[in-house]
Formats: sequence, structure tokens, C-alpha cells
Amino acid sequence: MPAHGVSPDSLEMKKKELIDKVVLRSGIKKKDAKPVVEAMLAVLGETLGDGRALNLQPLGKVKINRMKQVAKDRVIICKIRQSGRVISEAEKSTETPIAGAAE
Repeated sequence: MPAHGVSPDSLEMKKKELIDKVVLRSGIKKKDAKPVVEAMLAVLGETLGDGRALNLQPLGKVKINRMKQVAKDRVIICKIRQSGRVISEAEKSTETPIAGAAE
């Protein structure tokens, strides 16, 4: 299901965009964020490649349904279950606060 406000041509997030969003959200410098993001992606890829599930909120619980070797590549079919409703930053900026809600 496409995310709100995302054009069909840009549904795939690439590493550069991920790094840029991490920099924007965290406030750290790109030169500091890039090796951390790359290391994290390597660890996640290795963990899935080892057949282990992930439980990383708010991303969700990633469960491997099946794996198969195709030529020199491996295909991993996963299911991701997110707890509750994950709200994107775009949705947060357009939400109307509830009157009387505690800050």
C-alpha cells in the first residue's frame, strides 16, 4: 500500500535517502551517520541471512517465511508485523492535536 504523499515512481527508498533522513531526524553530521547506517544495514542483512527473526520496534517484527538460493543470490521472503499504527513524519505534521490532551 503506497505511503501518503509518495509518488508511485519513488516508492523504493535507496541508501542515500535513508542516510539523509537519519541525518535530518537525528541532527548528526552526514559523515558520522553514514558509517553507522551502513553498519546497521550490514548487521540486519547478516541476521536475516542467518535465518534469524528481528524484533526492532518501531520497524516491527520481521519473521522469515522461507529462503531459497537462486544462482548466486539468496531470496528471503519475510513478513513484517508492526505494532499499532506507525505514523510517518508527513502524517505527524498534518495531524490536528486533540483538544485538552496533555503534552
